[in-house]
Amino acid sequence: PDSLAVALADSVSSHLVADVPVGVFLSAGLDSSTIAALAAEAQAGPLRTLTLGFEEFRGRLHDETPLAQSTAEFLGTDHRTRWIKREEFETETARLMAAMDQPTIDGVNSYFVSKVAAEAGLKVALSGIGGDEMFAGYPAFRDIPRLVGAVGPFGRLPCLGRAVRRLAEPIVARLASPKYAGLIEYGSSYGGAYLLRRALFMPWELPRVLDPEMARDGWRELALLDALERTTAGIRSPRLRVTALEMTWYMRNQLLRDADWAGMAHSVEIRVPLVDWTLLSTLAPLLAGATPPGKRDMAATSKRPLPAAVLDRPKTGFMVPVHEWLARSTTGPSERGLRGWARHVYAAFA
Repeated sequence: PDSLAVALADSVSSHLVADVPVGVFLSAGLDSSTIAALAAEAQAGPLRTLTLGFEEFRGRLHDETPLAQSTAEFLGTDHRTRWIKREEFETETARLMAAMDQPTIDGVNSYFVSKVAAEAGLKVALSGIGGDEMFAGYPAFRDIPRLVGAVGPFGRLPCLGRAVRRLAEPIVARLASPKYAGLIEYGSSYGGAYLLRRALFMPWELPRVLDPEMARDGWRELALLDALERTTAGIRSPRLRVTALEMTWYMRNQLLRDADWAGMAHSVEIRVPLVDWTLLSTLAPLLAGATPPGKRDMAATSKRPLPAAVLDRPKTGFMVPVHEWLARSTTGPSERGLRGWARHVYAAFA
């Protein structure tokens, strides 16, 4: 719709206002490609775009560099691809952890792309955070309503769900994620299904990884499940229920927080045109309508249609090969490498 295109263009233009050059973090995904396209249209001079590459991903599904490069050429941006190696990750580990301040399972990608932006002389960069939440890009928008619809009737029998979980969990844990044992216990409501989707550990697992008494007291005081249920209170649309959960919890507490500390670690301000009050207020009637816009609608708002390779690319997320880096890290009596560093940290707090 024209109103969608106008609203997105206005938000991107507003976030380009600065007394220093503004760049764009460009991946191979729809969110950053759309922002880059709209920014290139709004900006008089060449737009600067940045992409990270990882040797471990070269030539594989998660290698975003070729498509990002072709998108940059299509848009006519001043593009830079920076390859990050395991050795650089090891060198940066202490600074990364210090900047992180509190544990997170993400943020390494934002840390390094901000580092690259700072190296390029940028003080401000636009990010595509918020696109999946607003335009239903995550599989959760399909999976959570489906799970609640299938398991919902069992919600009237909470004792059944607990009993099934206690009986099934020892067996399920040997074959797959222990979460599957809690499908009936937690899958009957949006809050419970979202916890299954996003939690690293389910409530019954916490006493195994934390002090049991602290885990039980913390779970009781936080009352997380009640808070999750309140997030969707009064919202009828299944899609908007998931939007509320993703924006309130995952986006706010992880994505935005990680972008904040990672950017500030390099004195780079990360701006998020898709997380904008004016934009959300303008689009609210469309999002609550009978045919709310999706990611393809968002991507169709630029004056020049984005290449089919971008539009048709399966969603993969902004991946960093941390697992590979950890697995290949050096070890030895000098306690060098990430494994040695991890042992040192563990010993200090054990």
